[in-house]
Amino acid sequence: MKNKYYSIKNNFLAIEEEFSNYKDSGIVILPAPYEQTTSYGKGTAKGPKAILNASHYVEFFDEELDRELCFEKGNGICSLLPLDFKKKKGLKALELIYKRVKGLIEDDKFVVTLGGEHSISTAPIKAHFDSFDDLSVLHFDAHSDLRDEYEGSKFSHASFAARVAEFTTDITQVGIRAQCKAEYDFIKEKGINTFFAFEIKSGDHGIYWQKKVLDTLKKNVYITFDVDYFDPSIMPSTGTPEPNGLLWDETMKLLKMVGTRRNVVGFDVVELSPRKDFPYPDFLTAKLVYKMLNYARR
Repeated sequence: MKNKYYSIKNNFLAIEEEFSNYKDSGIVILPAPYEQTTSYGKGTAKGPKAILNASHYVEFFDEELDRELCFEKGNGICSLLPLDFKKKKGLKALELIYKRVKGLIEDDKFVVTLGGEHSISTAPIKAHFDSFDDLSVLHFDAHSDLRDEYEGSKFSHASFAARVAEFTTDITQVGIRAQCKAEYDFIKEKGINTFFAFEIKSGDHGIYWQKKVLDTLKKNVYITFDVDYFDPSIMPSTGTPEPNGLLWDETMKLLKMVGTRRNVVGFDVVELSPRKDFPYPDFLTAKLVYKMLNYARR
C-alpha cells in the first residue's frame, strides 16, 4: 500500500512498467504537494504534478553524458503517488515526510522529493543526515531561508534552513540575493558557506567559482534546490522571484562537478508555482530533475 506508484500515463518521463516499478527501480520520485506558508505568489502545491506532466516531453537520451539513464539497470525511476498530508501542518507534516523518506532510504532507494514549498526540505535532509555519515547540504536558492520564524511560523518556507541548522551547520548556499540582517548575521556566526549571487557575478570567487563551492563539501552531499535560485528571465513561475539570479549553463557545470567528485545521496526540488498560460518553466524544472539524476547516478 505504502509503495503505490504511477503508471506510464502519469509517471516521471512516461516510462513503461519494466523501468518504473518500485521493486526494480533504484530511484524513486516522491511528490510532496505541501503548501501552507507561502507568503507572496501561491501555487507550489501544484508543482509536483506539473513537473511530472512536463517530464513527458523531456528526452530520455542525454547527449552530454551519452546515456539513457532511465533504462539502465539499477537506475529505473519509480514515481510514487503523492504524500497525503490530510490536515497535517508544520511539524506533523515534516514528520510524515521524514518517515516516508527514511523508509525509502532503508529500501536502498535514491530519493528525489518534489515540492511543494521549501519548508518540506527539512524532513528529507534530516532523513539523509540520519542515514549517511560525512554529509554536507548544498542549498541552491535566492533566499537564505535562515529566519528563526516567519509570519508566526517556525516551519515557514523562509525558515527551513534555520531548522536544518539545528542539527547541522554543514551547509553551503549558492545564489543567495535576498535576506534580512538577522540571517546575514547568522551566516557569519555559524560559519555557513554562502556564495552570494553578487559575488559570483562580480567575479569575487574567480572564473572557476564552482570549484570553490565544491571545496566546501564533504564526501556525501544532499542537494536542496529552490527554483527561484534561477533568474526570473528563465524561471518566472515561482512564488518569490528575485532579480540577478543564476542561469542554466553555469549551474549545470556545478551540478556536474558535484556529481563527478562527490557522492550525491539524494535531492529535492521545490517552489515551482506552475502557470497554465506559460508551461516552459515546468519543462525546465523537469529537465533539471533529470539532469541532476544523470549527474548524480554516475
